[in-house]
Amino acid sequence: MNQNTDDSRTSISNHTSNNLAQIKNLSVSFMTDAGSIRAIDNISFTIPKKTVVGVVGESGSGKSVTARSIIKLLPETATTAGAIYLTSRDGSQELEVLSLKLEDLQHMRGQEAAMVFQEPNAVLNPVYTIGWQIEEGLRAHGMSDKHELRAKTIDILEKVGIPDAKTRVDYYPHQFSGGQKQRIVIAMALVLNPGLILADEPTTALDVTVQAEILDLLRLARDEFDASVLIITHNMGVIADITDQVVVMYRGHVVEQGDVEQIFYHPQEEYTKRLLAAVPRIGQKLVVRNDSGVAIERKADWRTQPIAVEAKGLTVTYPGHLLQPDFVAVKNVDFEIHQSEVLGLVGESGSGKSTTGRAIAGLQRISDGSLKVLGSEMNGFKEREFKPKRADIGFVFQDPGSSFNPLMTIAENVAEPLLVHKKYSSVADASDYVGDLLEMVQLPRTYMNRFPHELSGGQRQRASLARALALKPSLIIADEPTSALDVSVQAKVLQLFKRLQVEIGFACLFITHDLAVVDMLADRIMVMHKGSIVEHGEAGQIMQNPQNPYTRKLLASLPVPDPREQRKHREQLHELLKQE
Repeated sequence: MNQNTDDSRTSISNHTSNNLAQIKNLSVSFMTDAGSIRAIDNISFTIPKKTVVGVVGESGSGKSVTARSIIKLLPETATTAGAIYLTSRDGSQELEVLSLKLEDLQHMRGQEAAMVFQEPNAVLNPVYTIGWQIEEGLRAHGMSDKHELRAKTIDILEKVGIPDAKTRVDYYPHQFSGGQKQRIVIAMALVLNPGLILADEPTTALDVTVQAEILDLLRLARDEFDASVLIITHNMGVIADITDQVVVMYRGHVVEQGDVEQIFYHPQEEYTKRLLAAVPRIGQKLVVRNDSGVAIERKADWRTQPIAVEAKGLTVTYPGHLLQPDFVAVKNVDFEIHQSEVLGLVGESGSGKSTTGRAIAGLQRISDGSLKVLGSEMNGFKEREFKPKRADIGFVFQDPGSSFNPLMTIAENVAEPLLVHKKYSSVADASDYVGDLLEMVQLPRTYMNRFPHELSGGQRQRASLARALALKPSLIIADEPTSALDVSVQAKVLQLFKRLQVEIGFACLFITHDLAVVDMLADRIMVMHKGSIVEHGEAGQIMQNPQNPYTRKLLASLPVPDPREQRKHREQLHELLKQE
């Protein structure tokens, strides 16, 4: 429902001649059972032609609703007010998007503006080839010649960097990696050559190397396709890397906007300053302080502590199915973790990081070599004998939303390991202790009776940490625990994690693909690539003086939250890629 009644098509007016799109006094409300909720409140900003504009802010600030409003992709429960003006690709007319009729709206989507969604698996249909799915957009806009459709599809796949496009045009989505699927979704957006690309968190779940490739592709949309790009992200490194202008949003309002250097070097608003201060940076060690402001340090040097985990020649193989060969996920790996030490494990998806963590937790059988966990040999272990040891191992999962039972309250989820290991007889019996655990991770006791969906992402991750610590384990496996969190929420979770690690002294394997995060927390860092450890050493040495070319590539791929520094960083990455 739109409260704007202006004519939806007008000639180009002077005030928008240099702008591709203009958002004027836009408000969006959603009707819920609890009444009307305003997601966006009277925001205004412009998207100039051939420009990358970044929209940044915490979850719930209204970023995605803003982007969806630009192509009127909102649910029926939404009520809009204000206006969105979009100049057509040929520059002949100006469209008032919120007033467009359905037929004009369908023409506008894809032809004038197209969306790149955060999760390609939610966009790509698994039962159709990717070629058919790209052609579908062309067919919807009047192209019917089969040879022309195929030629145009292959051409756009080649432009977005899909290798052997002539063959792979007939592949299905599951036959591509995550980064390649994101490229295909970008190809779907670019195929009709729209003037505006809306990219909603296009790099959130991607490795830093793949993320750099996707950002280069969006830069290509501006530089070679002459399109404007509106990119939504919570990653300030991405903002520094690709954007020309920045819009900062908070709770449905635009709190600040300006060119990228002004936002990073001369922010005016306190919220922008806090957002930038929360960004993890290479070389910035995390220091936690008590209520008096004194830094909290470990009582003993981790190097002098007993060894909690020791791997020698660790190998994990997944058996092949349907005549496929076996896949060796972890190859002949040696490492150790001392009590009270944080060992960071970094690498791209598929490098064997999570498999290593699962093997340590006894969730994945090892194929060869030796793996001693808290004194128990994991090669050929018997579950009955190992079960008592599980109480000493905590696991923090990447996505607490999927690791929590949605039908159980937070109290029931956190108390579950206590009941399994017979520390308490019921949730009611454990309620006082569960309340203490929640307060330890800075969640109020009142959250005990809430369900997982009633908590934010950061709150769920804190509850997940409370559950992992419930049995007072001496070893924690943390698998990408902050990858999907906003920078401000991530900073709070990392502070909490560091404080608890210092106070409790548990050994920790911290798995991540974010090198800045691991540099803040880890004492030592292991770099994995294709199942092998390619570099291993003190955190400072790995970060400041990497020896392996793969480690150097990983570090160069990590976007730095500083526009001037990031330009040098990107040039360094391109030089490294030329040497491969």
